[in-house]
Amino acid sequence: MPDYDVAVIGGGPGGYTAAIRASQLGLRAVLIEKEAVGGLCLNWGCIPSKALLHGADLVRAFARAPAFGIEAGPLRLDLGVSVDRSRDVVAKMVGGIETLLAQNGVTVVHGGGRITKDKTVAVSDGQTITAENIVIATGGQARTLPFRDSVGDRFLTSRDALALRKAPESVVIIGGGAIGVEFAYLWRTYGSEVTIVEAMPRMLPNEDEEVSSALERSFSARGIEVITNGSVSNAVTDGKGIHLSLNGGRVLDAEYALEAVGFTGNVAGLGLEELGVQLERAFVKVDAYCRTNVPGIWAVGDVTGELLMAHVAAHQACVVVDQIAGRTVQAFDYTKLPRAVFCQPQVASIGLTEAQARARGPDIRVGRFPLRANGMAAATDEAEGFVKVMVDVETEGIAGCHVIGQDAAELISQVSVAMLLEVTAADLASAVQAHPTVAEAIKEAAQAANGGAIHFFSSRT
Repeated sequence: MPDYDVAVIGGGPGGYTAAIRASQLGLRAVLIEKEAVGGLCLNWGCIPSKALLHGADLVRAFARAPAFGIEAGPLRLDLGVSVDRSRDVVAKMVGGIETLLAQNGVTVVHGGGRITKDKTVAVSDGQTITAENIVIATGGQARTLPFRDSVGDRFLTSRDALALRKAPESVVIIGGGAIGVEFAYLWRTYGSEVTIVEAMPRMLPNEDEEVSSALERSFSARGIEVITNGSVSNAVTDGKGIHLSLNGGRVLDAEYALEAVGFTGNVAGLGLEELGVQLERAFVKVDAYCRTNVPGIWAVGDVTGELLMAHVAAHQACVVVDQIAGRTVQAFDYTKLPRAVFCQPQVASIGLTEAQARARGPDIRVGRFPLRANGMAAATDEAEGFVKVMVDVETEGIAGCHVIGQDAAELISQVSVAMLLEVTAADLASAVQAHPTVAEAIKEAAQAANGGAIHFFSSRT
């Protein structure tokens, strides 16, 4: 008889959620983690970065305080204090996860795991663990550029950046995705000269084109240079800074460069090739139920290469364990899972972009509502941005929603519920929002798609 019903390799949001969920459903669970539980997200990603970004939000608020009749002496900014606070937050959260694992009776084994044969995991501390089901939740790691070793510590990873105690005098961020734009906002708020180099035609290339364009305009207005259709061909250092050669011949000089060019799955050393587990683009290939091609072996989180977000990993974990426990689940539809970027203005979305929706057909209607027409946004001086709702003409369902502006990441949650319940855009437009709230912009954008917003005139498209 196997030692456990479920063995989870990796203790990030997908891994610890799988282990806790398994215990809740009466399954014997073991979690194998070689570092601290919480994974990249909790230790060196989502949580510490948001703690630092909140500091940047406060700096931004103080800079705008005179508009509210509030004046104080010159601000003294110490990023190092904010970094220390972020590590304290991480330590408390890690301790909380450890307590939850213990309270749920999950066995935690510290070490690396390698699947040696069917239902068997060899741990780097010498243990051998057998389990009826094995869940791979090893996460991902940042991609690196081929010439980074030649410039040493002048090239920062996101992990390095989270520990940097002083904002750079100048920095080039290679990659205009979520990590790149968040650090751009952080460092520019603390006074850095920031340049973003993005290989695609626009920043946040996976987001709706209108949103990407709006964010680029906002960044440019704050003095952040954005270079699109750009790539770095080489880098050298003189010991005091870094010099980056771009396609087209331009050279960018800065104190540091940040690599933010995406992630690859942590698949090395797991024994997957020997077991015949199928890989695709350095990720574990899974079906719509997170099953690998080998029965009894599952994968969740960033290692699958699906939406690389902590909340997606946790949701995948619950779906996997529910199946192991014999429960009925639905196949994954990743278009119904929200995405969020925590720069300012915030960006959040769910569903298809307008270009994707029009390419797939059938026809769509688009409703837009600018935050400058929202009472709460105007009252709080957070009127930058808009809400965009797309309606499938055939079904009247919500094809997608895109928000840029105040509390975008919070606002998108109600659209996530709406899409899960398959409500129509008319239902979303009929839902009563408290006044005054920024959430009213969701209602008005849905109204705009269905005949016209009350507080902003626009024709249906």
